[in-house]
Amino acid sequence: MVSASTIKSLVEKKASSLPEKTKQELYERLIKFNEKYKLKKAEIEAIIQEIVQEYEKSIVEPGEAIGTVAAQSIGEPSTQMTLNTFHYAGVAEINVTLGLPRIIEIVDARKNPSTPIMTVYLDEEHKYDREKALEVARRIEGTTLVNLAQSMTMDIINMEFVVEIDPERLEKSGLTMEKIKKKLETSFKTAAFEVEGYTLRVRPKKVEKISDLRRIAEKVKSHRLKGLSGVGKTVIRKEGDEYVIYTEGSNFKQVLKVPGIDPKRTRTNNIREIADVLGIEAARNAIIEEITKTMQEQGLEVDVRHIMLVADMMTLDGEVKPIGRHGIVGEKASVLARAAFEITVQHLFEAAERGESDPLNGVVENVLIGQPVPVGTGIVRLTMKLPIKPKE
Repeated sequence: MVSASTIKSLVEKKASSLPEKTKQELYERLIKFNEKYKLKKAEIEAIIQEIVQEYEKSIVEPGEAIGTVAAQSIGEPSTQMTLNTFHYAGVAEINVTLGLPRIIEIVDARKNPSTPIMTVYLDEEHKYDREKALEVARRIEGTTLVNLAQSMTMDIINMEFVVEIDPERLEKSGLTMEKIKKKLETSFKTAAFEVEGYTLRVRPKKVEKISDLRRIAEKVKSHRLKGLSGVGKTVIRKEGDEYVIYTEGSNFKQVLKVPGIDPKRTRTNNIREIADVLGIEAARNAIIEEITKTMQEQGLEVDVRHIMLVADMMTLDGEVKPIGRHGIVGEKASVLARAAFEITVQHLFEAAERGESDPLNGVVENVLIGQPVPVGTGIVRLTMKLPIKPKE
């Protein structure tokens, strides 16, 4: 039987062209096989050689039209997608955009997704106890008077705004009437607040017409009493043996500071937020993960390498760019490629004004002028013709 150190040196020597992760996996598998089948050195070498050959066959050939293949590979299954799907991994209370609208949202690099959500994982102390998970959820959940009120009325005779608070909701939120009053008084200096039991009365100090009362009522109604801005309701679900919090709305930067959460596992579906907080590499991974997840939920299989190409193009310059005229296509080096996409005349005028030249390296521009496209065999250029020797 061959020793583990011999196998390691054989993998390092014979499989040097393989990526590190693949080499590690190969080494681990060979150790297992060796223990089971008592392999000889020649057999191990043969296995390594076979794997290296398979890997080299799978590498894309020079000149392969990877962009076109990726576009077709993602575009074709996308036509099978349901247009509007709203549900989220078994959480019926939280709506989230899925299917084709979600794919469009990702590749357009929208600043605000239509249904932002966060999946908040908890640390060792909080994740096994529902009460402790509820504590963390309260810290996160954005609470306003609208969430707590049973009824809201505008008393025009007394020029005041009256809010009847639901005692159950108040208890659930962990607030008291005094805390609400104190919070509002520090935020609104132009109004007076009175509390009677579960009734809150808001009177503007200086009121001339009804619109003044309405204005202050709207501000007071939507004022955040506790929790994170941009986050609505929270839902706690048990997954395996731990509790996980799902939130409607997203505030990734602030949620990472909340005591009791696990910052390494907590995630959001807002890719721009990920780029701002964790950086461009994390955003690239998020794009890959979100597109893959959306495809899988529809039962569609797309090779991850096509999705990786899209993510690489979107994050190439260190910021998340959309695929379209405001992003990748609009910034192509080729004048003709930009002109062929949209607003043709404007592109040509601007290029003429700046004295731009087109190197004709891409597909679109060569199709336009009727040259062979530099893809596949068209990438080969004959640079020198040897004179044919005359026959003797």
